[in-house]
Amino acid sequence: MPIRLFARIRGFLARLFRRAPAPGRFESGTTGSWKGWLASAPLVLPRRDYLVYLPGGHSRWRRAPVLVLCHGCRQTPEDIAAATRITAVADAQGWIVLLPRQKESANPWRCWNWFDARTADGTGESAILLAQLDAVRHAYRADSARVIVAGMSAGGALAAALSLRHAAAVRGVFVHSGLACGAAAAPVSAVTVMKRGPDTDVEAIASEARRQMAVPPRLPICVVHGASDDVVAPVNAVALVRQYLRLNDHAALARPLAAGDDGLPPADRESRETLGGRAVRTRDWVDGARLVARYVSVDGLAHAWSGGDPQFAFNDPAPPVATEILARFAAEVIA
Repeated sequence: MPIRLFARIRGFLARLFRRAPAPGRFESGTTGSWKGWLASAPLVLPRRDYLVYLPGGHSRWRRAPVLVLCHGCRQTPEDIAAATRITAVADAQGWIVLLPRQKESANPWRCWNWFDARTADGTGESAILLAQLDAVRHAYRADSARVIVAGMSAGGALAAALSLRHAAAVRGVFVHSGLACGAAAAPVSAVTVMKRGPDTDVEAIASEARRQMAVPPRLPICVVHGASDDVVAPVNAVALVRQYLRLNDHAALARPLAAGDDGLPPADRESRETLGGRAVRTRDWVDGARLVARYVSVDGLAHAWSGGDPQFAFNDPAPPVATEILARFAAEVIA
């Protein structure tokens, strides 16, 4: 066949079968776990609905990373997806995004029950979330080695609990305005804990979890918290960072605390900057080249997603943009 004719035929076939990349889209699902019964709501079936965002150009032939993003109280999956603008990042990065949905029968304010004893020990809503993650990984052939679990407020506390109790299933955890796993000894103390800090030894919880693991975890965390948060006090962010330093058995916990600091050991790296008139302090604890923990403290930020869409509750438009911090963290730990 003449070369020129062959080229024409090849060009025709290419045009015939060329398809524009499919746009991003949401799909819905529901699943549960028989380990998901709650001590605080024993009559509620251990199933929850969820949304999945499939990024533009997604193909089941390529294994994609998964971001689990848990909403806070009085929010929905649609709210947190829109307010954080997470779909734009998912399109750019090729992430599948799992957005669990709390139901009012489990909590009248649609809070995740992070204070429930079963959720804190890895069953309860932690088990339901793990079952949703497994369902999404199988349905969309997602990459089980590249999973980031994130959340805001009560969703952040659930992300911390799931990740600490099921570290083998997670590559990293991102918590905005949240709390440590097991921070409340009982549901009745949850509000007090939010205001004053844990009423349990959250580092001991991490040590016990580590002892129960066949393989010691390598589980980095990124915590973002507003210094002016009067709903979940910043002392909870400090406790959460310390809990994950303990889970990773990081040597920093043996370092003496600096006078007048916030209870965290000296970091391996630290930066300070002013963004939009706000002071932002970022501290990193590392193990060689590997990030173990990052704490971003934002002056003037209340109980709100930093850099979020102010049309939605619990979002502050001023920088830093927490979604960008999340994206950078994910790139570091799942590269």
